[in-house]
This record gives sequence, C-alpha cells and structure tokens, in this order.
Amino acid sequence: MRLNSRIIFHILGLLLLCNGGFMLFALLTSAIYGDGATLGIGVAALTAIFLGSSAMFITRNHKKEVKRKEGYIIVTFGWLCLSISGMLPYVFTDAIPDVTNAFFETISGYTTTGASILDDIESLPEGILLWRSLTHWIGGMGIIVLAIAILPLLGIGGMQLFAAEAPGPNADKLHPRITDTAKRLWLIYVGYTVAETVLLKVAGMTFFDAINHSLATLSTGGFSTKNASLAYWNDQPLIQYIVILFMFLAGTNFVLSYFAFKGKVQKVLMDEEFRFYALFVVAFSIMVALVVYFKADVPVTEYHPMPYGAMESSIRHGLFQIIAVITTTGFVTADFTAWTPFLTIFFFGLMFLGGSAGSTSGGIKVMRHLIIFKNAILEFKRTLHTNAVIPLRYSNKTVKEDIVYNIIGFFVLYMLLFIIGALVLGALGLDFMTAVGGAASSLGNVGPAFGSLNPLSNFNGLPDFGKWWCCFLMLAGRLELFTVLILLTPYFWRRT
Repeated sequence: MRLNSRIIFHILGLLLLCNGGFMLFALLTSAIYGDGATLGIGVAALTAIFLGSSAMFITRNHKKEVKRKEGYIIVTFGWLCLSISGMLPYVFTDAIPDVTNAFFETISGYTTTGASILDDIESLPEGILLWRSLTHWIGGMGIIVLAIAILPLLGIGGMQLFAAEAPGPNADKLHPRITDTAKRLWLIYVGYTVAETVLLKVAGMTFFDAINHSLATLSTGGFSTKNASLAYWNDQPLIQYIVILFMFLAGTNFVLSYFAFKGKVQKVLMDEEFRFYALFVVAFSIMVALVVYFKADVPVTEYHPMPYGAMESSIRHGLFQIIAVITTTGFVTADFTAWTPFLTIFFFGLMFLGGSAGSTSGGIKVMRHLIIFKNAILEFKRTLHTNAVIPLRYSNKTVKEDIVYNIIGFFVLYMLLFIIGALVLGALGLDFMTAVGGAASSLGNVGPAFGSLNPLSNFNGLPDFGKWWCCFLMLAGRLELFTVLILLTPYFWRRT
C-alpha cells in the first residue's frame, strides 16, 4: 500500500499556516506593548505562513482520504512541524537564541508539559510571553480533537472506549468526524478560556496576566508570566480558587462538558471515570491539606486571621497542588517537594495518574487505571471459577477483550519507557530523584519534577542531550505512545 504523501504534506502545510496565523496575535501584542520583539515575531509568522501556503498549493491536487498509516504520520509529524515552526519567534527575537533550548521550550508548550528552561520569565517581551502561552492553547485544542476524533479510529491506547460518546456522527472516515467534533469542542474550549480570563481580571489580575494564565490553564500547560508561577498571587486566594476550578474542568473529558451544556447532567454524573476523577481530587486534597496543616509550613495570607488562615491556606495549597499534578497542569503555589517525605513520594505517584480521557491533561488517565484495576479483580474471580465467563464492565457497558489488552499493553509500555527514560537521564549524571522525576514529569506532561528539577527550579541545568531526550518523552507521552513509537518500527514502513 502506497502512502498518500500529498494529503500528508497538505495537512502539515495547513498546520504551518494556522501556526503562522496564531503568531499574528503575538505580533499584535508585541506592537501594542512596543516590547522590541515585533520584527522577529513578524518574520517568524511570515516564514510559517509562506511555508504552509506553499505546501498546500503544491499538494492541492490530493486524494481526500486518510488511512491509518497516514494518520500516524500526520499526528506525529504534525506536532513536530508545530514545534519546529513554533520556536522561530524565540530564535528570531533572541529571547531564546539557542536552538536546543528554543525547541525544548516550544515542544514543552505544544505538548502542554510546562517544563521550562527560562531562568527569568518576567524579563521576556510581552509578545513572546503571549506566544509561549499560545503554544499551550494550540496544543491543548489539538489534543482534544486528537483524543476524541482521531485516536479511536487509529485504535490507540484503548481510546475506543468513549469514541461512541463523542458528539457528532459515528463515521468511519476521518474527516467528517474531526470536522463535526471540532466545531462543538472548539466553542467549549474558547468559552472556558474567555470565562476564566474575565473572572481572573475581576479577581485582580491584569488583563495580560489573565489571558496568559487562562490559555495555560485550559490546556493544562502550566506556563506562567511570573517566575514564581501562581505563588505570585498567594496573597490573593480568589485568583487561585478560580484557577483551581478551571484546572478541574480542563482535566475532565470535554465531551462531558458538551453534555452538561446540552442539559444532560445525569449523563455526566453517571460517567464512571468522572466520578472517580472527582473522588480522587476530593479525597487526596483532604489528605494533603491535613498533612500540610499539621506537618508542614505553608504561606499564610492576610486573607483570614490565624488560626483560620493557616487552615484555609493548607486546604487551598493542598487542593491546588493535587489538581495541578493530577491534571498535569504544572502550576505551583508552593514547593510541594519540601512539605514532607511522605507527600514527596505521594506526589510522585500522582504523576502517573493523569486526568480524564478526552481532556487536555496528560498521564496514563483515570479510565485506564480503572480498567486495569477491574481486570485484576476479575482475574481473581476467574481463577476460582475457571469455566465462568465474566465480562469486564465499564460505565455499565461490556468492554471488549481487545481493548483491555490494548490498555494493559499501553500501561506496560508506559512504565517501560519511564524506566528507560530515567536510566538515560541517570547515565547523563543526574541524581536518582532528578532522573526519575524528570522522566515521570516529561512522559506524563506534568512540568515540575523532583531533585534539581523541583517546582522552584527548571530544566535549564540539564545537558543538551538530556533536553532532547526529555523532548522525545514529552512527545511520546502526549501522543499516547503508540502513535510515536510505531513510526520507529521497520514494519510500519514496509509496503503491504
């Protein structure tokens, strides 16, 4: 089977064109603020628009059909094209002149990881800060469409489980499903972003800070305009509570938001993954708040007098960091690695949880953990009743065996790649906590890690090869492993 290379390059050209279009927002911001980066951003935008338009023009006579092989290539190389073109504003403005650092910051943005190499974020031009946040937002919307409309059709990582729940026709072809799904989810995504921007502005942020943090929150990215991240607003709890709310929504399957807006609230409440996702957030937050209150020191604001202020602060910081890690947003209000050894290990484990499938969060996802746990319980029953046929049920539906095997395979591959990732970082001379933390954070698209990569530090101290390796882990984790790793197999490229 020959590859339909024209449709591949046509879609990649479209992505470049869209990327250049989004750069125009950063260009306008730069011009308004007069930050000195206008020319560099303008050249980057024109370069992306020219390359994208040229690719689309050359491949205008293409077969409008995308099969599985083309789908894998488009997804992986699409993210690479976005990252390569997306680093141009950094390079052309000398904000990040080094190519390795520029690519790391960019792919961290598009994969919504939020890991940074920047030591002084507040010194960056406003146009570059907005572009940095926009890379999150673009990647976040791409992930929603990818998870809801594309991966189920490619059979990736058990995503078929909620394919039938996505709004729109259950078409076998790729294009109608993407188009119909994207229209609805785009409106929800934009609506949430606008709503959070307005609320943050009312709560006390500047409009510029509000829009940047909204772009980063809804994408579960974590890039901030401040060196201290959300800890900059520790004396304004309302701002942090607003971010908590929208991080929770961003970590929820966006299809459920669609159902909620359609008035089908019962469908949301009956969703098994959502119930466990909410339960984990509440239970873990209470536990962390209690440990922090009795065992650790947290910043107490002027918002409430003591001792009520200490309790409120413990609850807020505990809730904030639990949701930030579970949803892989990466915002921080405090250095959670310095609270207690118990919480350090606990937060490390949370890096493997992830939010809901069909959300912008990274990680393994709650849905997969539930399926694996249920299958393990059923294995005990099957051991006792060898002739019994006991189906695995999820959200009151029977799950096919091939999906269960797919999810188990995904989990094994995820853990194997994490171990290899940590070994590579360890071979580069990083200490144990830094190596395992960096690998878990990069693969799970979390952002802050442990050791020298803790929430108060960044990834700038990594050797260049370590940064490129983390880029690979971020991309593989963001695109559900199989999509990227299958391209590395000789079998994929054989003609069939």
